[in-house]
Amino acid sequence: MEQVVLVCGKWKFERNKWLFVVDVKRGSRMLAVVDSMRYENFIEMVFEDYELDKRIYDVQLSYMFPKKIMQKLPQDTPPVYVSNSRQFQVFLGQSKVDMLRLCVELKDKVDLKKTSEDEVPKAEENYDNSDDDESRFDYCDDSDGTDSGDENFADYGLVPEEEEEEKGEEEKVKLPIKKRGSPIFLSEGNENDGITNLEMSYVDLAVGQCYETKEHLETRIKILSVVQKFDFDVDRSTPFIWTLNCWVKGCSWKVRASPIGDYPRFHIRHYVPKHTCSVTERSARCRQATHEILGVLYKDFVGGVGPTILPMHVADALNKRFQIKIGYWKAYRTLRHARNLVRGTHESGFELLPVYLYMIKRANPGSHTQLEVDEKQRFKYLFLAFSASINGFPYMRKVVVVDGTFLQGKYKGTLLTATTQDGNFQIFPIAFAIVDTENDESWKWFFEQLSGVIPDDEGLAIIFDRHKSIGKAIKTVYPKSSRGICTYHLYKNILVRFRGRDAFGLVKKAANAFRLVDFQTTFDQIESLNPALHGYLQRADVRLWTRVHFPGDRYNLLTSNIAESMNKVVSQARNLPIVQLLEVVRSMMTRWFDSRMTDALKLKTTLTRGVEKMLESRVEYSKLLSVQDINAYQVQVTGGGSSLHVVNLRDKRCSCRRFDLEKLPCAHAIAAAESRKISRISLCHPYFTSGYLYNSYSTAIMPRDFSLPIPEHVVTKVCSPPIAKQQPGRPKKSRIKSILEIAMEKKKPRKQHTCGNCNEVGHNRTTCKLA
Repeated sequence: MEQVVLVCGKWKFERNKWLFVVDVKRGSRMLAVVDSMRYENFIEMVFEDYELDKRIYDVQLSYMFPKKIMQKLPQDTPPVYVSNSRQFQVFLGQSKVDMLRLCVELKDKVDLKKTSEDEVPKAEENYDNSDDDESRFDYCDDSDGTDSGDENFADYGLVPEEEEEEKGEEEKVKLPIKKRGSPIFLSEGNENDGITNLEMSYVDLAVGQCYETKEHLETRIKILSVVQKFDFDVDRSTPFIWTLNCWVKGCSWKVRASPIGDYPRFHIRHYVPKHTCSVTERSARCRQATHEILGVLYKDFVGGVGPTILPMHVADALNKRFQIKIGYWKAYRTLRHARNLVRGTHESGFELLPVYLYMIKRANPGSHTQLEVDEKQRFKYLFLAFSASINGFPYMRKVVVVDGTFLQGKYKGTLLTATTQDGNFQIFPIAFAIVDTENDESWKWFFEQLSGVIPDDEGLAIIFDRHKSIGKAIKTVYPKSSRGICTYHLYKNILVRFRGRDAFGLVKKAANAFRLVDFQTTFDQIESLNPALHGYLQRADVRLWTRVHFPGDRYNLLTSNIAESMNKVVSQARNLPIVQLLEVVRSMMTRWFDSRMTDALKLKTTLTRGVEKMLESRVEYSKLLSVQDINAYQVQVTGGGSSLHVVNLRDKRCSCRRFDLEKLPCAHAIAAAESRKISRISLCHPYFTSGYLYNSYSTAIMPRDFSLPIPEHVVTKVCSPPIAKQQPGRPKKSRIKSILEIAMEKKKPRKQHTCGNCNEVGHNRTTCKLA
């Protein structure tokens, strides 16, 4: 049976030591315990003897080492807290050797929920009997008999005026805060990067500064050592104290920090900023100038981590700003680390995917998102279609262009896109997907997800670049739709396989022909010039690459240029972590939808601006045409020479077939409508009206919703990075250009011929008005 003395009160750190302020009202208790008693049973006895209500109070037990042990420890050693049976048994064993008091601290359960710094002094008011010396138990009496008032840091962050008079000017510390009695807290970055975010004026340390963790303080001191060009050694490092000295022996520079209150926060207790060693000696060692610390310095004080920044720029900037000289590869690692701090790592991007997609879908109800992982919870596929795109697609022409572009990050992958064109001939993004590579499985999965956004329909047309996997997937998922290939990719293949500029021009003419007779005439000419090319075009299936034979409506969309343009827009973000890539796409679409909806509201015309510009030349040409009625709804339109066309105003057709395929009136239809006093605007399809354009962008794309908590099943969902497939050699940032692209880059612009009389372009001497 052991006797335990209980004392009720509260610990307080004052004059560089821990003091226990006694609660005189509650006083002391003595309890008899057995060696086998558990911690929980002892707590019940404490509640019973002090007559405490468990609904209001929590109890924290603690004790201080005996004085003879404290003589071997630093004065600021904190008390030992008892929070389980194992620690309680250690206390009982120690109390058999030395008489120890077990201190009881009462904590209000309501106050435990309060975390603001300004509420701490209120919790101490009940025990603040600093004028009553008899109420203090000083467990840290100095062994040399000195008075406990030698150092007074009760007001953390401010040095008492009496000390400032005794110290030299070099030891005075100016702090960036004037509020007396409250500790300094420096924000050490956000939860994503975990690094110090400082202003240059606050690089130096000061007594009383508070850091979130010991690691944050260590980063700050390493930054200081790099900027001020010195190094340090760790004199002592424990979870409760951290002491550093200058690496040069005998130098006075010193830092001591320890936690208080809200552990693991670390407070600077003692700081001597003055170096007494030679500057040449202390700057001879710079172990802390690692690429991680240099990355923090570059990010916070220099900036610039965009794709145009190169390692040589980083090395030059650090040398000019901090006089730090580094080589190419260290500059490369520094830039890479700085980018990771700003953007996050590629691994963290995959880990955040489930939460990101949930927050996007919550902010944009009706969006279609799908994340697929393999059996080992590794990322496999991702699909994202915003509700704004889904709501706007019914006001578009039913032509979807799909394409893929490679990603440049650590884990590679391919970005798949589905786009269309609005009534103003602008790119309208529909859906995005990220897959491992372009193959049968990935494209089939993409179209299966797309079918949930755009159902299969006979009026739907899908344009692609002759990728075999895309053709197979369309046949499987969209059997009713019409398929068409990009004529530009067809032209590139022809240039590689066949020669002859005349034949190449005929292929373009055949692909763009509106009438069957024009196509057949051109196709026969190709056969006579190059039979092998004619056979190749036949095998390519004329229904896929010609306008006249296409089974559905593809309007003016003969190529996949809008998908290629979309790839170009996001090209600068292809090396970002996956969440950052999606956020760049989201931000871009938010900007596009807002500006285009605003522009649609400002339109004064019924038709869109792009259509008005297209019809302008047709209206001028229509004034040169002659019109003759055939019957109630058919009109004969003739022009110069032997041109004769029949316009059906009821069915909105013309024998030139431009009116039929584009759904916009040709010059013949405009002339017929003007003759019959019919509105030419009524001949245009509603897709090209400003009302449809506004409805296309009427739904806004919202950023992530941070206002509500994330459900547990979303937070716990695992998405690990896929297996990295690092190719040998230098990472490629761009694809290999085709022969056509190289030829177009080298092609010189055609010289415009000028008139010999007036030196103007557009005519010759024969047609010159001055002749």
